[in-house]
Amino acid sequence: MPDKHLSSQFDVDLNGLCSKLLEMGGLVELQISNAMRAFTDMNVDICNQVIQSEKLVNDFEIQIDLACTEFIARRQPTARDLRLVMAISKAITNLERAGDEAERVAKRTKRLIESDVKTEINVAEIKLSGQMAISLLRRSLDAFARLDTMAAVEVVQEDRQIDEEFRAFVRKLVSYMMEDPKTITAGLDMLSIAKAIERIGDHAKNIAEFVIYIAKGSDVRHVPHADLIREASKNG
Repeated sequence: MPDKHLSSQFDVDLNGLCSKLLEMGGLVELQISNAMRAFTDMNVDICNQVIQSEKLVNDFEIQIDLACTEFIARRQPTARDLRLVMAISKAITNLERAGDEAERVAKRTKRLIESDVKTEINVAEIKLSGQMAISLLRRSLDAFARLDTMAAVEVVQEDRQIDEEFRAFVRKLVSYMMEDPKTITAGLDMLSIAKAIERIGDHAKNIAEFVIYIAKGSDVRHVPHADLIREASKNG
């Protein structure tokens, strides 16, 4: 959370923005967890629940974005405080997009259920990467709440593991579809689910990078990797 200021109302408003971000993050995390549960259990009711909850996520983004704009206009934050508000504004966009990907998982899962196509495709990588994505999002939000740069660096680094699981699944999926063309339709739906999960990991990584941006004052892509590690060790 941000440092205290001379104006108590400034702190109340800024802490309110952070709290709203974390509340939205909790909703998106639940949405992703439910989407993965729907996929694992092939449960159409949970799919519908995820799809219907997407509007709540969108409403959260609109509400927080408006609050950020009003805070900047009324309080005129500077330096780290301004970076924090800008990071919140960018983080909610990533959360909304992560929610979109959870909805995509639910819609594709629902289509797999309704098509009733039996396939022997092993989806272990999808299930594993889904759990990894949920964990990364939870940890990125926790790092944001505590402005913990060490935890943020770890999230950025571990996102690569989700990318590796995605590539492994694509290679295996291609083999399945070449051996049995009847699996192509279901395989394409599973590919879309796997890609959605990979993107959720990317959005979690982006949120973690905003923590580094708040601390360093520059885009993480412009900070040498060794400097990130040193800064994280110093500030974490």
